[in-house]
Amino acid sequence: MSKATVTRLFIGSGIAIVSGAILAVTAVSLANANNVFVMSGPDVVGLRGSGLAWSLLGLGIVGGLAVAGGMIGGLVAWIGALLNTWQLESRTWFAVLLLLGIFNLGFFAMIAYLLVGPDGRAAAPSRPAPAAAA
Repeated sequence: MSKATVTRLFIGSGIAIVSGAILAVTAVSLANANNVFVMSGPDVVGLRGSGLAWSLLGLGIVGGLAVAGGMIGGLVAWIGALLNTWQLESRTWFAVLLLLGIFNLGFFAMIAYLLVGPDGRAAAPSRPAPAAAA
């Protein structure tokens, strides 16, 4: 996976996460403002069955799915960056991406990689084309 593909995937995943979170928070806020939730003290114990309630529940689910899809896309971008940096002669970028990802700081490692990291695909030696049989 090239660095350009990793970049597009990571940015698209970030947009999906932010959009999904905004959609889910908006749905919950609208539901709370319109008394959709049945409350027992501070706990939500049910929903008032109306068209608005089901619409907002659907929007909340779509927002949650967008966040989950964005997180999966971010994981795929991180794995692509790891595979890309593994092809380099120096394993420093690979080690930094791997360790920061394992210790839950992968977002910062990916930002650094996207801004100044090398492209392992560009550094990989190209194979000569096989000779045609006569």
